[in-house]
Amino acid sequence: MAFSNQKLNLMNLKLLFCMMQHRHQIPQAGELLLSEPFLQDENFSRAVILVCEHEDKIGSVGFVMNKPSILNLGDLVAELDFLKAEVFVGGPVEQNTLHFIYFGVQLMEESKSLGNDVWWGGDFSDLIQHINSGELGLNQVRFFMGYSGWSSGQLAAELSAQSWIVYSDPWSQELFDNSPDQLWRSLMKSKGGDFEIQSNYPIDPRLN
Repeated sequence: MAFSNQKLNLMNLKLLFCMMQHRHQIPQAGELLLSEPFLQDENFSRAVILVCEHEDKIGSVGFVMNKPSILNLGDLVAELDFLKAEVFVGGPVEQNTLHFIYFGVQLMEESKSLGNDVWWGGDFSDLIQHINSGELGLNQVRFFMGYSGWSSGQLAAELSAQSWIVYSDPWSQELFDNSPDQLWRSLMKSKGGDFEIQSNYPIDPRLN
């Protein structure tokens, strides 16, 4: 019986270490941040953020991947009304700015690789030309109003406070075929163990 209890305690310690590692790990560009289950900030509740840039001395930039706005691209750029492209809320910072990522091969020299065949930014006029020519489908592009930003040390502090879980496993465009309200839960489940259990937690901890 003592041996069984010792084995169980070791398993619990291993699980705890794994959870702490995922939460304290500093994300790299191309990795995802999953908000902890009970995060009450309306900007980031059950958010999945694609990290696009992280520099210890500068800060971090990313986009919320599962928060669609009520607007289409044509509502923001009248000349592009014919595209009928959905626009997501990338974060609370500078929501008067428009950003994009795209999947596939690099089509613009200025685009930054995020791995997993994902590219961030580039000349907007060139992007529209690639869409019009059929080189890039609308299902390969995601547009964002605003972005999520952290100053130097801010994200590290939030990770230490266990506000975020780093998702560093490989992923593909098909991942985002999940409906926005299911994306966070799907990623948490895919991590298994305690994360899978947490994927079923209610947003309000009083209901747990």
